Amino acid sequence: MLRRSLASHLWQLANAAPSFCQGRLAPHSRSSLAISRPFLSQYAHYHPIYQSSRTRSQARRFATKDGGPSVADAIKEGAEHEGAADEATAKAASDVKSAKAIADEAKSQSSSYGSSAVEGLKDWESNPNLKIESFKDLPHPNFGVNQHIPFDAEFKEVLKQIPWAFRAPIRYAFAYGSGVFPQSKASGRVPTDEELRAIHPKAPLAVQRAQDGTPKMIDFIFGVTHTEHFHSLNMKQHRDHYSALASLGSGAVSYVQEKWGAGVYFNPYVVINGILIKYGVVQLDTLEKDLTHWETLYLAGRLHKPVKILRDDAKIRLANQINLMSALRTALLLLPEKFTEEELYATLAGISYLGDPRMALPTENPSKVKNIVGNNMKNFRRLYLPLIDTLPNLDFNDPGSKANDWVSSDANLKMQQDMDPVKRGNMVRRLPKDFRMRLYFQYQKKFMIPQEEFNKMMDESKNEDTIAFKRREGGGFERRIVEDDPAELRKYVRAVIKQTIGWPATTQSLKGPFTAGIRRTWRYMLEKIDKYRQGRAAEKAKATEATPNKNAVADKSEPSDKAKKE
Repeated sequence: MLRRSLASHLWQLANAAPSFCQGRLAPHSRSSLAISRPFLSQYAHYHPIYQSSRTRSQARRFATKDGGPSVADAIKEGAEHEGAADEATAKAASDVKSAKAIADEAKSQSSSYGSSAVEGLKDWESNPNLKIESFKDLPHPNFGVNQHIPFDAEFKEVLKQIPWAFRAPIRYAFAYGSGVFPQSKASGRVPTDEELRAIHPKAPLAVQRAQDGTPKMIDFIFGVTHTEHFHSLNMKQHRDHYSALASLGSGAVSYVQEKWGAGVYFNPYVVINGILIKYGVVQLDTLEKDLTHWETLYLAGRLHKPVKILRDDAKIRLANQINLMSALRTALLLLPEKFTEEELYATLAGISYLGDPRMALPTENPSKVKNIVGNNMKNFRRLYLPLIDTLPNLDFNDPGSKANDWVSSDANLKMQQDMDPVKRGNMVRRLPKDFRMRLYFQYQKKFMIPQEEFNKMMDESKNEDTIAFKRREGGGFERRIVEDDPAELRKYVRAVIKQTIGWPATTQSLKGPFTAGIRRTWRYMLEKIDKYRQGRAAEKAKATEATPNKNAVADKSEPSDKAKKE
């Protein structure tokens, strides 16, 4: 009786996951987590039955012949990671005004999260435990909720349904780009049916409203545990998403993904639930390394900007918090003593574009970074404010920061950093390992330090990491770097950024024809070129508008001939 009831429930859930994704959401439609919660609570203590041969044979929607995850495991895992994202977004909407609020929350919860909860606030970055298994292992309950940007609830539900259209297991997922966060002010324009169907064959109203009359493809990144297993399942379900490369099997697809470029496999121009999307697949280990070490900055750079996390993972949340803090320190090395909030966010958003070959070619809007920041100031503030409050050498230098609810305002506040060489040297010492070593090599050449002496210095630095210091402190070499001429320091930091991302981004673009196919790649390039032309045209239009205004001011400032005679 129990097995029959369980099988019936499994079939209901398996069929519900993709089907409730279609069309406009009902006003009170339940999320996938809510749908799966009765199942989880009712059958969690019967876990061995999940693996029974009869149940697996009856519920094959997510199951595989080679012993892959059953429907129950796939739904349970997806619901847990989606639920974690929902919970963090709810906290972000109600709290995260400052780091102090987070610290107070951690102290109040210390009894349930252990006595080390408060101590974790101090050393989570210098001694990150990247082997954590659950969100309870994070330094404190609110840790990393700043990464979750609250926005329109109905649009969020539509986005959450996309991963459920895939039978292959997805542990971490986020949506990003101009299709999610508009890069221009709302115009109120209503697209024609032809314009809408040219992009989204059957877009829900939530998507139409969110994209404000300019339909765009929506970009996703899916983090998976095993890429070959994911592609094997996904090619059976969605063979049309892949190019001819898939005819060689999932092993070939996985090899090209991991050995070429930045470890991401993109399938563009795919229609899911009537929405045109592009999704990239990355192995979670690859994502974690890029976030913590900046091996390629390809995905780490995307996460320097606001994204919509749909399924969360504890280990990736911790790694991304390290990534955001590293980005903040790098931006401060590129900025003068005084700057504005908008200049800080523009520097942060521009890090990943410095080495992107597309920015040097007529394939990207030249005003891209300015547009991203100008229309998402509040989201950038939500993302970085808790981290800004934790840095002792950075603060707001503006009376506007004392106003009530200033966090929700559109104000562009003034900021100031402490240029003390000791504090700035500490920032260099705490940059991601791979990135920091590249910067060291640049200055080894500039200062003409003999290789033997340089190697000795690096060995001592490693010993300091493991023995002497819990929190990495800059030494004489780091202070010498930051005492360099500011223009020179900026030049070398930019050079290291370009060196880090240049080759992975180039090879990632070059593998496009193999992974996406010639036709889709050509379509993508044409759209990018069109965006470049639109951006150039907009810049010229603004310049033309500014010129008459300047002439008018000049005319008013110059006295007329009659006035001169008088």
